[in-house]
Amino acid sequence: MPMKLHDMTQIMQDTARRGVGSRRWQRPVYEHFLPPCNQACPAGEDIQGWLAHAQAGAYEQAWRALVANNPMPAVHGRACYHPCESGCNRGALDESVSIHAVERFLGDEGLKNGWAFEAAPASGKKVLIVGAGPAGLSCAYHLARQGHAVEIRDAANEPGGMMMHGIPAYRLPRAELQQEIARIAGMPGVTLTCGVKVDDLAKAKAEGGFDAVFVAVGAQLANHLNVPTGDGKRLVDAVSLLDDVSAQKKPQLGRVVAVVGGGNVAMDAARTAERLGARDVVIVFRYDQDHMEALPGEAAEAFAEGVKIRWLNVVDHFGADGITVETVTMNEDGSVTPTGETTTLAADSVVMAVGQHSDLSLLATTPDVTVQKNDTVAVDATTLMTGAPGIFAGGDCIGGARTMTTATGHGKRAAHAIHAYLTGKAYVHPESHPVVSFDMLHLPDYRDAPRSKQPERALTDRAGFEEVTGGLTERQARYEAGRCLSCGNCFECDNCFAACPEQAITRLGRGKGYEVSMDLCTGCALCAAQCPCHAIDMQPESPDDHAATGNLGEPVAPASFKVRA
Repeated sequence: MPMKLHDMTQIMQDTARRGVGSRRWQRPVYEHFLPPCNQACPAGEDIQGWLAHAQAGAYEQAWRALVANNPMPAVHGRACYHPCESGCNRGALDESVSIHAVERFLGDEGLKNGWAFEAAPASGKKVLIVGAGPAGLSCAYHLARQGHAVEIRDAANEPGGMMMHGIPAYRLPRAELQQEIARIAGMPGVTLTCGVKVDDLAKAKAEGGFDAVFVAVGAQLANHLNVPTGDGKRLVDAVSLLDDVSAQKKPQLGRVVAVVGGGNVAMDAARTAERLGARDVVIVFRYDQDHMEALPGEAAEAFAEGVKIRWLNVVDHFGADGITVETVTMNEDGSVTPTGETTTLAADSVVMAVGQHSDLSLLATTPDVTVQKNDTVAVDATTLMTGAPGIFAGGDCIGGARTMTTATGHGKRAAHAIHAYLTGKAYVHPESHPVVSFDMLHLPDYRDAPRSKQPERALTDRAGFEEVTGGLTERQARYEAGRCLSCGNCFECDNCFAACPEQAITRLGRGKGYEVSMDLCTGCALCAAQCPCHAIDMQPESPDDHAATGNLGEPVAPASFKVRA
């Protein structure tokens, strides 16, 4: 009787489970993913990229990677509210990386060493920018880097917008701000003119022969509330107060000051009042703590300095006896209802910090530009161009999050869109990679690493406008940069190389990443499981991968990856 032949092919992975066997069903691919810090940055910085250079001690290289997106790191390292740190995955491990402190260190290094910007050859195109605040300066910088001539006009006597005239010097010293503005103004092709107000945009564009315009006038006109006053009392608006103090004036507010509002400007006004000699400062806010408009960090610093706050209160009257406030209740729709319960508080001055709006009268003769009911300019969400071809707008005058860093991001995006417009191309905003969350990381070997602390002046020594917070030392900055987990992007730790049981992974040399041999890879996924930053994605094997040489066919392009730069 003839011997029966048996088929010895392994069937486990095809009938019971997917795993290691004669048929590979998945393959590792080195991918770029988006770290959450980068995603959260309104200026679009490659934070992970410049932190990697800083960790290696390559500070100028880190600075240049940083200013590729943001030309004022010494400013933003001090006054940005750093949402990047709220998104940082390290916060789920111990504490988020002190990104703003490393940015400040690099910014100060750039000023100390005189590192300069580079500009492209002249393009022959000329752009008018109205407003020398963060949006206007950022746009001018990015346009100059592309070779376009830029003229910035600002109605104020000093450039900087709210950075100069709104943010107090104890948060943002004027020396560093002025140096970073001067570096932008000194770029080839950039002209900065202050003390000149543009009243008619269409006329200015035509007379100047400009090929495009960017409107970045900011929101520097204070909103007002109808608060009755008596006995010669007057209300002070916070914007004017902060501007006067920035101009070295010393307004007399008295010993007891009330500030109406609950945003960041209200916090700055309250802390400024203390530095002007007020003994007691109280903020009157119509909403509860959960609906506070100020950023938590800004409010915490104000409260730490002794500023008090009355939640769910509105000002009814300001007279000789002080201010009369009425308690209100909040409704589900966000409105408030008066209760009739009133209290009189002592107050020598009342500072109104209830928001700002832009002066958009310069657009009156440009009919294709739409000014909306909320005093903002209507723009295309992608290009920031108005309804008039070649006229763009950004910063506070288009609404949204009115912050310095958001405005800086607007300036960068507008510059790229203007460049496309000037070169006859359609601007397409780059797509983002998928975001890496903390649960996607593999961190069995990481241990707690305490966050570096910036030195702070004692509360008892905060009488003047000297900077409150100090910077990191070189050693601290490098250590802090090293706390970055490199979420979603390979940093060549060699975990995948060591973990591969088939020796299918080859090092390509520092900065060049790795290559996977598909002749040896079984798709076991040990490399992906050992990758701490989730830079390896296991992708399904497609039929095309096996067409040429069977189960382990060589892909057309070997999987290799270069370290993020």
